[in-house]
Amino acid sequence: MLGSLGLYASLSTHNSSVKFKSSAERDRLCWGMKFSKANPPRTLQCKRELVDFEERNSPNEVRKEIARCYELIQRLGRGAVYLGSSRMGPNTSHYLQARELSREVAELLDCTTWTGAGPGLMDATIKGALLAGKKVGGFKIGREAGEWTASNFHPYLPSETYLTCRFFSARKHGLVDAAVRNSNSDKTAVIALPGGIGTLDEMFEILALIQLERIGSDLPVPFLVMNYDSFYCKLLDFLDDCEDWGTISKGEIASLWNICNNNDEALAYLAKFYDLPYGDKVTHESNTRSAH
Repeated sequence: MLGSLGLYASLSTHNSSVKFKSSAERDRLCWGMKFSKANPPRTLQCKRELVDFEERNSPNEVRKEIARCYELIQRLGRGAVYLGSSRMGPNTSHYLQARELSREVAELLDCTTWTGAGPGLMDATIKGALLAGKKVGGFKIGREAGEWTASNFHPYLPSETYLTCRFFSARKHGLVDAAVRNSNSDKTAVIALPGGIGTLDEMFEILALIQLERIGSDLPVPFLVMNYDSFYCKLLDFLDDCEDWGTISKGEIASLWNICNNNDEALAYLAKFYDLPYGDKVTHESNTRSAH
């Protein structure tokens, strides 16, 4: 069996240990196991000394990438951070709604739009902000679901406006910092569009940071969840169940974010949050459409 795997074994009877090594990669791959009469076999070491693993194990590499994210934010300015699916394409209603929301939020807050710089709803928000003539920044990851997976480059954004991150931790640092308010003049927001596992991961990480007052303790940051077509209703039901079980305090989650069923509700909420006159216009238009 070892031969079929391209491995060779060396046996030492002195300490009852067996080592398996790849004959093709002796210097890069090694497993060691130790056996005793009293205890079952256990793994002693598993180490693969490849360049990407060395970089992952180096805190300096992660720090450098986080620093690059912060530098990009300093250049482009903080603003509205969008989280959302990389799989929903231009043929979906959520894509069209996200694009329009991004355009209107960029105009309302007059801020930079930040995304994961990938396909799907991230692409929709980029295009919306560009239609508004506002700045766009992004933290792209090397692997995304969709058509751009093979490339670390964005198909149309200028290279100086986004970073391709190797580490998810650095990317998350960037997305969080892009929403942090340092002064009353900063107008930022976190806006969660419909999405899957990655979107939920980012949503709840930021929600936990707000809950623990790591974000918005001095200057609150609005957190909007876009519940298009009741997309997040079952998730909200689950959180209600958590309150019933006592794992979440009553009303705790509702105080941390705002659920919006459509773009008008989101724009009205942001306008009220930042005391902007545009809110009256949005409310009037929403009421007029509802009446008709």
